[in-house]
Amino acid sequence: MLPKIRDLFRSKTKPRAIERSEGIVRDASSDEFFEQARKFQEDGQLERAIGLYGMVIERSPDRAEAYYKRANALNGLGRLRAALADYDRAIALNPSYAHAYCNRGSVLERLGRRDESLASYDRAIALEPGDPLALYNRGAVLMEMRRFDEALASYDNAISLKGDYVEAHINRGNVLEELGRHQEAVRSFDRAIELSSSYAEAFLGRGVSLHMLRRFADAVADYDKAIELKPHYAGAYLNRGNLMLEEKKLAAAVADYDKVIELDAVNAEAYYYLGTSLVGLKQFERAIACFDGAMKLNPDRKYLLGSRLAAKMQTCDWRDFDSDLQVVTEAVKVGGPVCHPLTMVALMDSPELQRAAASIWVSEEHPSDDTLGALTKRPHAGKIRVGYFSADFRNHPVARLSAGLFEAHDRSRFEISAFAFGVRSADSMRARLERAFDRFIDVQDLPDLEVAKLSRKLGIDIAVDLGGHTDQQRTGIFALRAAPLQLSYIGYLGTMAAPYMDYLVADRIMIPSSEIQHYSEKIIYLPSYQVNDPQRAIADRIFSREELGLPPDGFVFSCLNAIHKLLPADFAMWMRILTRVPDAVLFLYADNPVAERNLLAEAQRSGIAPGRLVFAERLPVDQYLARFRALDLFLDTTPYNAGTTASDALWAGLPVLTCPGRCFASRYAASLLEAIRLPELVTASKEEYEDTAVRLALNPGELKGIRDKLAVNRVSAPLFDTRRFTQDLESAYAKIYERYQADLPPSHIA
Repeated sequence: MLPKIRDLFRSKTKPRAIERSEGIVRDASSDEFFEQARKFQEDGQLERAIGLYGMVIERSPDRAEAYYKRANALNGLGRLRAALADYDRAIALNPSYAHAYCNRGSVLERLGRRDESLASYDRAIALEPGDPLALYNRGAVLMEMRRFDEALASYDNAISLKGDYVEAHINRGNVLEELGRHQEAVRSFDRAIELSSSYAEAFLGRGVSLHMLRRFADAVADYDKAIELKPHYAGAYLNRGNLMLEEKKLAAAVADYDKVIELDAVNAEAYYYLGTSLVGLKQFERAIACFDGAMKLNPDRKYLLGSRLAAKMQTCDWRDFDSDLQVVTEAVKVGGPVCHPLTMVALMDSPELQRAAASIWVSEEHPSDDTLGALTKRPHAGKIRVGYFSADFRNHPVARLSAGLFEAHDRSRFEISAFAFGVRSADSMRARLERAFDRFIDVQDLPDLEVAKLSRKLGIDIAVDLGGHTDQQRTGIFALRAAPLQLSYIGYLGTMAAPYMDYLVADRIMIPSSEIQHYSEKIIYLPSYQVNDPQRAIADRIFSREELGLPPDGFVFSCLNAIHKLLPADFAMWMRILTRVPDAVLFLYADNPVAERNLLAEAQRSGIAPGRLVFAERLPVDQYLARFRALDLFLDTTPYNAGTTASDALWAGLPVLTCPGRCFASRYAASLLEAIRLPELVTASKEEYEDTAVRLALNPGELKGIRDKLAVNRVSAPLFDTRRFTQDLESAYAKIYERYQADLPPSHIA
């Protein structure tokens, strides 16, 4: 989530500067001492001023202004408690001393005593209602107390007294940004810049608001201007880095975060976001070091524990895995925002904890937002309008699975719209999808509020989130209620735990009745869960074992899942399988050399020679599919099963062996195998999984029988029947829409 890094102006007594350097007159009257002290203070010679004010106070202990002035000098040197004592003495001598109350409030604020600070500002304003500085300072402390509406009123009052109060316009913009009123915030920063173009803080603040409005080019220009005005402005580099990260310009993001750390070596946020960017660049070891750096500076930083553990999983660095997992688990149990929901899906087979992590994420990052108010019911007239929302309308697994669905929808009954965001792509899949929909809308540059407004304007009846809690998704659109019916499908394998998501698509295998209480949504039960696209072309290429780096003989176990899905327990089991099948090898996809190195070392510790692990390279999709034909058996991972990869393997004719758990993602492959009528590949325990893998490797006749059955079922079973799936899904859409029209609440649908 984008941090809002800005400078908040603080009250400091800043007398008009007069350049003087006069010597102290030792035999002077009290007034002369006072005048000399004042001049030293104006010149910034605060220690000398403090000494002279002390001499004044010795001669005139009832002179309130001397205490006030000395307090200002002490305040300027950061000697806050001494300053507070002098402000208190000044007020005791002159209870109507408004300026003393004002600056006393500043000291109390810096001491963290905000309630007392606010009371002091209130007293200053009561004594001198026309003082814009007291109103400004009051706004600052209210902002720190997150009482934003009151802070805004205070800044408005300050501006009404002093229309050219640049700092007040800037902080007013900051408050409006905190309130999510981004357009108004821009106008406030515009006014500040109109009054004076020399404040880097105004450009930074406007950049943040433009960023939130997804006017990225304008935001970058403002961040650049802030840096031009203030070259060592760490906050501007940090926010520019955040924008680069959001746009996936990762090298540029890294450069900005490196600069922040150069300027501010104790900036935990910079270390955290630098680590996040490096993960995107697959520089995992450096990323982990950055997360470690953030941990030292701010161990309670939200999602830091989970991000660090996720980076370690990308490299199969399982040192301290159990203890790391225990820390994350215990924190989630007590409601701690420590782990992204998607990371939890890969970490543990606990629907209770997965729901808890998702609920925490939604509460922290995407709570319900009633800005647009209640939806007006559109009477049923003609077609049901379905909107599909995704960052993955490109060459991506979600699109490769669902393209056929969009094309197969019955246009006599349904009007289909795409709301596309995320990284723009000009690939062939994007072009195909743009033709597949009745309306394809690129909303990447629109903020969530405008997308939700557009969806409502178009009368979308059913909004389908194809991403859920995955990268680049826009859950905020659904928090605003883009449609009267909102459901989650295919991209995120679990409950979103969001009160505004009405339905989750599943089947009876993925969510058995014994686990339904762990899902916040009502369940749409289809005969089978995964949609597939029958147009997925497999290359004619026949891969030789030599081309793949495989030995000339021996059984080939494989797992081409993303490597972060692999946990130590599964790998240990695979090593036992290799021990029991001495001529076998294991073909894996590890997209970084650190993971390969760690897996080879782990294999050696299990007594397996390094040559028995072979690593696959990345290939174009049609050749990737063809490569499955050269393999013998796909070994699934738990608790995060193969999904698209499993159906890819089955489509290419490779059997998949799985062991379902309790969670949605841990039952995915079992759902696929049921849909292609191969239940014999679904095992009931880890022991059965291991024994079945060994038996199939040692009994080629049994395995051939399964492959032959797969070849027949591939063209007849439900898994790859897109039209049948589309009709089932459309039937579900019609049922939930009928309930809505009948004023019935969401309910489980079979």
